[in-house]
Amino acid sequence: MNADERRFEVLRAIVADYVSNQEPVGSKALVERHNLGVSSATVRNDMASLEEDGYITQPHTSAGRVPTDKGYRLFVDRLSEVKPLSTPERKAIQNFLEGAYDLDDVLRRSVRLLAQLTRQVAVIQYPTLSRSTVRHIEVLAITPARLMLVLITDTGRVDQRSVDLGDVITEDNVARIRSMLNGAMVGKRLSDASAEVAKLPGDAPGDLRDIVLRVSTVLIESLVEHPEERLVLGGTANLTRNVADFPGSLRQVLEALEEQVVVLKLLASARDPGRILVHIGEENEAAEMRSTSVVSIGYGSRDNLLGGMGVVGPTRMDYPGTMAAVRAVANYVGEILTGR
Repeated sequence: MNADERRFEVLRAIVADYVSNQEPVGSKALVERHNLGVSSATVRNDMASLEEDGYITQPHTSAGRVPTDKGYRLFVDRLSEVKPLSTPERKAIQNFLEGAYDLDDVLRRSVRLLAQLTRQVAVIQYPTLSRSTVRHIEVLAITPARLMLVLITDTGRVDQRSVDLGDVITEDNVARIRSMLNGAMVGKRLSDASAEVAKLPGDAPGDLRDIVLRVSTVLIESLVEHPEERLVLGGTANLTRNVADFPGSLRQVLEALEEQVVVLKLLASARDPGRILVHIGEENEAAEMRSTSVVSIGYGSRDNLLGGMGVVGPTRMDYPGTMAAVRAVANYVGEILTGR
């Protein structure tokens, strides 16, 4: 190998040891632990070149070296491919996620699983409602004067609302309203369905107009985005395992993760289910997140992106393993939701 390739192998070894041991890495340890095929003197020279170029740094006098954000970036960029998870790992993910019974359960399970696999903070964005279409609207009489509306989207989202009618309704009229709503909404994107629902009271028969107005008012509220439901976060406690990874900034990171706007920005660029994005340290826009790395990906299908998901952790991260886990979970979540 040429000098540049050899120096990259030294960097790769430093990253591997530092991620594993959380201790600065010296040339002697590299020669002992890795089959680099060169002398300690050559490794020292390569480390000096890497340091001069800003890929590694010496945190303390007489200490070994640790990777910088620039060093991690080169390491990630030179990963030829993301190593797939083992067959048992993939099977475990599939079995765990396929046991979910609705959208909320799928997302909760996904976050819990991803946090366990990566030992980082996992985050997933709810499918954007504007991209969802209505699969079915069920109308049930729970009392003679109260209806239950159950809105089901193509992504598996289930939204239930009750409507007080102020009057008694017959089963025949419940069936008529159900037919009207499904005729106006099924197969339409939620934004379009909202516009169709708004027209229904004016088109309804006189004996149903008041009831349809009440039902439409409640349904339109269900069809509007719910900002408080946009994200599911899990595994926050994982960040506290190694406080030293966040010198003086762990509290800032935890507070930033509570701000949904900050996390949504972290996922904003995850627009392709086939492409993993890695933002390292200073590459993160939010100042509070510059001691972290974010590994993200879109989920859904190429024709129907549903949202973004990923993990947040320290820059001292197992990048290959984390990237593989994020991609695998995103694939299964996308298959489950687009196949429902």
